[in-house]
Amino acid sequence: MSDLEQPALTAFALNCSLRPSGSDRPSSTDRMIGDLLGAMRPHGITGETERVADHNVMVGVLSDMGAGDDWPKLRARLLAADIFILGTPIWLGQPSSMARRVLERMDAFLSETDDRGRMPAAGKVALVAVVGNEDGAHACHAACFQAVNDVGFTIPANSGVYWVGEAMQATNYVDLETIPDAVASTLATAASNAVHLVRLLKRNEYPGVVL
Repeated sequence: MSDLEQPALTAFALNCSLRPSGSDRPSSTDRMIGDLLGAMRPHGITGETERVADHNVMVGVLSDMGAGDDWPKLRARLLAADIFILGTPIWLGQPSSMARRVLERMDAFLSETDDRGRMPAAGKVALVAVVGNEDGAHACHAACFQAVNDVGFTIPANSGVYWVGEAMQATNYVDLETIPDAVASTLATAASNAVHLVRLLKRNEYPGVVL
C-alpha cells in the first residue's frame, strides 16, 4: 500500500518564537516548521501551526490553569493530531522560554493516565525543529526530546531538524534563498521516519500495563 493510500494523518506544530504573529520581522521558526510540514505532504500528511506567543499560555503545570488560560484549546488540538512538532529558536544556547512553558504545561500528562497507565500522548510522535545563529541546536534537541519522551510521545529516528547560521552574524534561516542540501535531506528523513512510525503505532498501539 502506498503512502497516499494509507489512512489520513495530521500534524500540529507549535511555534515557540518569542514574537507574536504580525511582527515586523518574519519568523525563521515558522519557515523551518513550514519546510518540515512540506516534507510530510508527499506522505499524505496535512498540518497546522500555531504561534504560542499569540495565546495566553499561563504559567503552571496543569492542563487547565483556569480563567483566561489558552493552553486547553492548544492542548486539545495537539492531542487531536498524530504528529506533534515543537519549533523553537535558540536563545542563550537554550530552547526559548515559550518552548519551556509548553513542556511544563505537558507535565500534567504524567498524572492523566488511562486505566493501563498510558499518558494522553501515547501513540503519538514528536519532532523538534530548532533554528538560531549560535551554538546550541543539539542541546535544545536533548532538552526537548527528553521532555516530550517523559510525557509519552514517541521519538522517531533522525527526528531532530535544525539550522544554525554563522555565529554572531545577521543571516537567519528565513533569509536563505534556498534550503541547504543537508537541511533538506534531514527534513525529508525526519518527515518520512515520523510518518512511518506513527502508522506503525496506529496499527499496533502501546499495550500499557495493569498496575
